[in-house]
Amino acid sequence: MDNSNNIKLSRINDDGTFTNPFIWSDIPDPDIIRVGDTYYMTSTTMYFTPGCPVMKSKDLVNWEIINYVYDTLDDSDCMTLQNGKHDYGRGSWASCLRYYNGKYYVTFSAANTGKTFTFTSDDIEKGEWKRHSIDGVYHDMSVLFDDDGRVYMVHGCREIKVTELTSDAAAVKENGLSKTIIENADISGGKSLAEGSHIYKINGKYYIFIIAWPKTGTGRRIQVCYRADRIDGQYEGKIVLDDDLGFNNAGVAQGGIVDTPDGKWYSLLFQDHGAVGRIPVLVPVRWENDFPIFGENGKARITLPLPRKISQDDKAEKIDIGSIIKSDDFENETLALAWQWNHNPDNNCRSLTERAGWLRLKTGSVSKCLSDARNTLTQRTFGSRCSGSTLIDVSKIKNGDYTGLAALQDYYAFVGVKMIDDKKYIVMSQAPQTSDQWNYQTGVPENEIEVIPLNQNLIYLKIDFDFSDTFSGAKDEAEFFYSLCGSKWTRIGGKLKMSYRLSHFTGYRFALFNFSVKNTGGYADFDWFKVTN
Repeated sequence: MDNSNNIKLSRINDDGTFTNPFIWSDIPDPDIIRVGDTYYMTSTTMYFTPGCPVMKSKDLVNWEIINYVYDTLDDSDCMTLQNGKHDYGRGSWASCLRYYNGKYYVTFSAANTGKTFTFTSDDIEKGEWKRHSIDGVYHDMSVLFDDDGRVYMVHGCREIKVTELTSDAAAVKENGLSKTIIENADISGGKSLAEGSHIYKINGKYYIFIIAWPKTGTGRRIQVCYRADRIDGQYEGKIVLDDDLGFNNAGVAQGGIVDTPDGKWYSLLFQDHGAVGRIPVLVPVRWENDFPIFGENGKARITLPLPRKISQDDKAEKIDIGSIIKSDDFENETLALAWQWNHNPDNNCRSLTERAGWLRLKTGSVSKCLSDARNTLTQRTFGSRCSGSTLIDVSKIKNGDYTGLAALQDYYAFVGVKMIDDKKYIVMSQAPQTSDQWNYQTGVPENEIEVIPLNQNLIYLKIDFDFSDTFSGAKDEAEFFYSLCGSKWTRIGGKLKMSYRLSHFTGYRFALFNFSVKNTGGYADFDWFKVTN
């Protein structure tokens, strides 16, 4: 298999400009810093592990994953998909990334643990992270290291509060500042959701950026900035961005700001973009009367000059999707950084070494369906269209086993192989449809759309995703294929009309899986995974 990443993920044009959203893939809740001439970003990946990816860029548009903050956040039943429990829609949310006195800090809350975590490292790219926990969920927090050495955490939903931390940001400071500083963060004066705080101190003033859903006007989400002369002072608020980039009234908001080495400013935000997920948008920022002005009069631009011109030596950066989305031949003894497990894996039931050049997934427990299955290996999909394929050896699966390739979200579907009564079948199945976005599908068996007898042990599987924009929103369709020879593809089942659901809170993903509804001990071997346009 050709393992080169010769597709274009970053939306860079030949004339030295880029197009927003600049990466058409699920990278939500970004926070950003600059250290020297290098930018770093963290992002939300919810219940996937390893968690809280750290990304790196030299130009704010081309990004690569360089590290994860943690391998395992907790080993409870809900984070390991055991005893009927799960962590879908939860996990680590909206991290804050900071650099202070030579040390990197990442802070986030995880609702199911009832805790807020601070991780620290001296080396953001290759170092390990030291973990501290604080009792309580400090919603969408942001940390500020003030000039006088005091440390504050700003957090909350609609009612924004400040809580003082110890100097290492590892605990709440005893008798420290604890106060509501914005009683209603919805600038429209309504009672709608307002959250996602990002706090900065710039030229002696305190700035808090918040995402809000006003009840008046369009109703789309907006970016709001509050400013005060003291951390606990009187905050004045303004709408700084109200735009949907022409897509389905989906506002661009929530994220951090950063300056460039030559003194320019940008904000890294995201936009909900249908089933592919929440995708990043870069907006220039200028200052007027000590207030930030986003874009052009509060509107984002679709096409912009690159913040840093790409030289001839850097040209490979332009077309390399790096480690965000990656084809894999499974020749290495460790997984590429693009991969994340759906919940914590059972490390005894996966291997890259038992059969050289293959990924082996074993069944170590009995599952009710795919969303209840452990050791499902995933990575992001991307727009406007993408395709993922794999070759599987199913010679060692057992009765009751299902293995294959899935389009994973709450309303998922897959193409795969099942074994019943010692006979193998190609199958295309879908999760039960429901109108309730908060109805988790764990424990509910799939509906089989089409079943075909299989008389060989090697099978090629493929899913094509179409996230193209249409007049009424995103197309959001997936089609499923199989091949017995690797060159002639046959469509199986129907199209999946994908739906972004808050019950999972993530964009659709490619997923390699092997689970059993009857017996343990079977396994499937995956030779490669290839992603293309």
